[in-house]
Amino acid sequence: MENSLPLHLCQVHKFSIIINRTYAFLHCIAIAFLIYYRASFLCQQPKTRTTPLLPWLLVFAGELVLSFMWLVGQAYRWRPVYRTVFPERLPKDDNKFPAIDVFICTADPKKEPTVEVMNTVLSAMALDYPPEKLHVYLSDDGGASITLTGMKEAFKFARSWLPFCKKYGIKTICPKVYFSSSEYQYADSGRAEFMEEKQKIKEKYEVFKDRVLRATEKGQAEDKNARISTGAHPSLIEVINEKGNEATEEQVKMPLLVYVSREKRPSHSHHFKAGSLNVLVRATSLVNINSPYMLVLDCDMYCNDPTSARQAMCFHFDPKISPSIAFVQFPQTFHNLSKNDIYDSEIRSIFRILWYGLDGLKGPVLSGTNFYIKREALYGISSQKGLDLIELKNSFGQSNEFLKSLRADHKSSIDDGSDSSSKLLPETKVLASCAYEDNSKWGEEASFMYHSLVEDYFTGFKSLHCKGWKSVYLNPSRPQFLGTSTTNLNDLLTQGTRWGAGLAEVLISKFSPLIYGPPRVSLLASMGYAELASFPIYFFPLWCFATIPQLCLLNGIPLFPEVSDSKFYIFLFIFLSSLSKHLYEVLKTGGSIRIWRNEQRIWMIKGVTCYFYGTLNAIMSKLGLSEASFVPTNKANDDEQAKRYLMGIFDFQTSTMFLAPLVTLTILNIVAFFWGVLRMIITGDWEKMFAQVLLSFYILIMGYAIIEGMFVRKDTGRIPPSMTILFAILSVIFLSLGSIVLMY
Repeated sequence: MENSLPLHLCQVHKFSIIINRTYAFLHCIAIAFLIYYRASFLCQQPKTRTTPLLPWLLVFAGELVLSFMWLVGQAYRWRPVYRTVFPERLPKDDNKFPAIDVFICTADPKKEPTVEVMNTVLSAMALDYPPEKLHVYLSDDGGASITLTGMKEAFKFARSWLPFCKKYGIKTICPKVYFSSSEYQYADSGRAEFMEEKQKIKEKYEVFKDRVLRATEKGQAEDKNARISTGAHPSLIEVINEKGNEATEEQVKMPLLVYVSREKRPSHSHHFKAGSLNVLVRATSLVNINSPYMLVLDCDMYCNDPTSARQAMCFHFDPKISPSIAFVQFPQTFHNLSKNDIYDSEIRSIFRILWYGLDGLKGPVLSGTNFYIKREALYGISSQKGLDLIELKNSFGQSNEFLKSLRADHKSSIDDGSDSSSKLLPETKVLASCAYEDNSKWGEEASFMYHSLVEDYFTGFKSLHCKGWKSVYLNPSRPQFLGTSTTNLNDLLTQGTRWGAGLAEVLISKFSPLIYGPPRVSLLASMGYAELASFPIYFFPLWCFATIPQLCLLNGIPLFPEVSDSKFYIFLFIFLSSLSKHLYEVLKTGGSIRIWRNEQRIWMIKGVTCYFYGTLNAIMSKLGLSEASFVPTNKANDDEQAKRYLMGIFDFQTSTMFLAPLVTLTILNIVAFFWGVLRMIITGDWEKMFAQVLLSFYILIMGYAIIEGMFVRKDTGRIPPSMTILFAILSVIFLSLGSIVLMY
C-alpha cells in the first residue's frame, strides 16, 4: 500500500448519538407513564370503569406493539458510523487483485425488458477492474431465448464499448444512460476525436438495441408457451466469449461472459432468487479459478460508476478487518424517482439512516443487490486442505469437481484450449440441475438461505452475522449503482406484500431474531434484525388506531384522557415527539416536509394493506394452508402511470384487496371525524373526545390522496365510483357490527 496509508476510515457521528440517546431517554420515560396509565385502568373494579374493557385492551395492545417497535428500532440510532475509502492507495499491480464473479439475475423478459437487462450486463463488464479477473454471469430463470440472444448481441457491442470507456475514462458506464446524457469528460485538446468516436459508438449502440428489440418481437411469437418462473426447462450454460476468441481487432481483453439457465421442473421447488444464486455459486466454482469474491446485482441495477469493485477491495485488502468481513454493502439508489416521490420508492430510511446504525454494530443487512460478498463466508467453511469428504458431500452434494473447488489451492481444470466447453458443460449442467441439491444442505446451512421470500435478509442474519462474520456499509457521494424502483401503487403494494410475508416468516420461525440472535450476536444487533422482521406486525396497531377510537367516538366512548387532565400530555408528547424525530431524520438526510408527509402516508397505507396480507400469507404458509409465491416486480415502463407519478398523483389502478381496506377505513374516519365535531358543537364538551377527533383528522390529512381519488378526480387512475359505493356499504356494516361488539 502506498506509504502505508489507511485504505479506509470509519467515523462515529457523535452529534447524532447525543441527539438519538437524549430523545430515546425522554421518549422512554413517556412510554413508561403511558403503560402505567393504561395498566392502572385494568386494576380498577369493573363497576367503576367508565369505558368498556375490549376497546381499551385493543388500543393498549396497539400501543404496546408500537412501543416495542420503537424500542427495538433504537438499535439503529445507538452508534451510527460513516465510512470513507481511498481506492487510489490500492496496489498498482493488477496481479494482486482477487478475481470477482458478477451475478445478475433475471426471470421474465416481459417484466424485465431485455434491453434494460443487457445494459446492466454491459455496465458490469465495463467495471474498472482487471478484465481477466472479472467474470459476468447472467442467470435467466425464465429460460427465454431472447435473453441468450441479447447476451450475444451485448458481447458484440462490448467489443467497442469497453475500449471506448477505458480510453476516455468514462464514468457513466451504462451505455443507455451515457448516450442519453451530456457527459463530456475528455480534454478540450482531444474533443474532436472524442466526439467523432463517441458518435460511432452511439451508432453501434443503436444497432445493438434495434437487434435486441427485433429479436424480442420475434421471441414473443416463438415463446407463447414461454417457460417463465414456474415453467419447465432443462439447464443451459453457454460461455459467450471463449478464451480462444476473446481478442478483438484492437487486442482488447474482455471479461468472461456466461449465460446460465438452471433446470426447472414443477415437481421440484426452485426457491426463487436464492435458488438461482446458489446455482450460480456452484457453476462459477468450475468456470473460473475459484473467484473469492462475488458481486450480486438485480437485472435493472446497472453500475453507475466503474470504481465500485476497487472501493470494496479497500476493505478486503486490509489485513486487520478482511478476515472477519463477509460482504461490503452499497445502497440501492434509483434513477426514476420524482422529487415528490409519493410512494416513498427511495426507501430513504433504510439506506440513509438504518444501515449506518447497523454498521456501527455488526454491519448492515444483506440487501438483495449491490454487495460484494466473500465466497468463503457463503460456504460456511474455511478453504483449507484436510476437509472431511463425507461431510462435504452431505453439505454440498456429490460433485467431485465442485468439492475440489472448495480447497484454497484449487486451480481450474479448464485449460486455455478451445475445447473448454466440452470439459465445462457436462459438469456444470449437473450442478445446475434441479435435483442436485437433494439430500444436501444447500439453502439450509450453505450459501443463500431458503425458506423465506427475503433470502437476502435471512442469509445475512442466519448464515453470516450469527456465525461471526461482519459487514460494512459504504455510501459514496456518487451512486455506484442505479436501478428502477416502483412508481405505481399496485407494484409497490405487491412488492410490499412479498417482503412482508418473507419477514413475517422469519419472525414466527425458530430463527426469530430476538430468540435466535442474542446467543450469537449482540443484543443491539439482534434488536436491529428484530425491528425489520417485525415490520409486518405494524398492521395491528395501525388497524386498531384506524378503527377502535373511531367506533368509540361514534358511540361516545372516550379512550384517552381529557385535555384538562395532565395525563393527556403524555399521549400528546409521544405523538409529537415521534413525528418530530422522523421529520428531523428526513431533513437531516436532505429531504423535505413533503417527503416526511409522503413517508408517513405510505407507512399507514402499507400497514393496513401489504403488511396485513403479508403476515396473513406467512401464517397460512406456516400452517401449510398456502405456498410461498414470488412475482417479479414489473420493470417495464407504463407511460400513463409514469406521468401521474411525476405529477405527484396517486394511481389507484390496483387490486380490489388493496383498495378495500384503504377506502373502507377512509370512509369510517370521515364519518367519525364529522360526527365527533358535531357532537362537540352540540354538547359543548370538546375536551372529552378531542384526542379521538384529532386522530381521525390526522388520518384524513395523511390520506387526502385517497379522498381525492374517491370524490374529486375523474381520470382513469381514480378509485372507481362503484368501488367507493361498495366499500361505503361495507363501512356501514363494519360500523354497525363493530359498535355492537365494542359495547358488549
